[in-house]
Amino acid sequence: RVRLPHPEIIKASDVGHVLLIDDGKVKLQVVETGPGYLDCVVVVPGKIKDKKGVNTPDSILQISCLTKKDREDLNYMLGIGVDWVALSFVQRPEDIVEIKRLIMEYNPTNAFPPHVMAKIEKPSCFVGDSLEKIVQLSDGIMVARGDLGVECAPEDVPILQKTIIDKCRKQGKPVVVATQMLESMIDNPTPTRAEASDAATAIYDGADAIMLSAESAAGMYPEEAVLMQQRIINRVEGDPHYSLYLTSNRPKITDGTSASAIILAARQIATNVNAKCIASFTVGGNTARLASMKRPEQPILAISPLIETCRHLAMSW
Repeated sequence: RVRLPHPEIIKASDVGHVLLIDDGKVKLQVVETGPGYLDCVVVVPGKIKDKKGVNTPDSILQISCLTKKDREDLNYMLGIGVDWVALSFVQRPEDIVEIKRLIMEYNPTNAFPPHVMAKIEKPSCFVGDSLEKIVQLSDGIMVARGDLGVECAPEDVPILQKTIIDKCRKQGKPVVVATQMLESMIDNPTPTRAEASDAATAIYDGADAIMLSAESAAGMYPEEAVLMQQRIINRVEGDPHYSLYLTSNRPKITDGTSASAIILAARQIATNVNAKCIASFTVGGNTARLASMKRPEQPILAISPLIETCRHLAMSW
């Protein structure tokens, strides 16, 4: 018998559902349910330790993804004035609505609330039009492939990554590809060739940023890992194929606004005159994000009278 401190998981689990413990190292299948308990068959055995995660790929939990500690942490972050807040284990659009409400309740008169990044790591994000709505409500998206790869089949993760990036590009929202990018560099000074290729693929796909996790947080070679990521980025962005990929995958701006028309014209003119950069004067950052969405050949220089806008834009391509 194992005690589970989340009764909601027990309530949401039905016969046949799978529970994954410690990133899928231990796999259980529910064979019987009752008040306050589940009977399970161990499909993949292993050791269970304290404070390890439990994934529920078959269930949508009717609970907020914000724990009591998350709410306390959020208040602390709002007090010190962070620029971005990333929300883990987003299940549905309502989770984004909830955290944005908490942010505005903390300081309703704050003109510069932190931007919210949704971490996509649950299969429930792909039910119906949930992903579209989550992207719409969020200020940025993270493809959190660690937990996504636990709850979804490994062969699905590359396709889901491309799907999320495309949705973000169409809506002009920055998207970060994260987790297990250079995993072997936790213990080794160089990555595998497959890892270098994976990081490059995320850049070719049009991600705004790629992120390290355990490599820099707990690994033996944090500096080397960061430098390697930067070398891969520089190499890909200098490759002629990169420009061709971006050109063929540019989303159409169809909102009919003058800002969109100016962005399109600026990109064409910049290419024709071989400009050094495209300067975008912006107050809230929308014009610069539109320019970023079209992925011109030139770097985008965003100029704003507001330091908060400049910090938020650091996440965009």
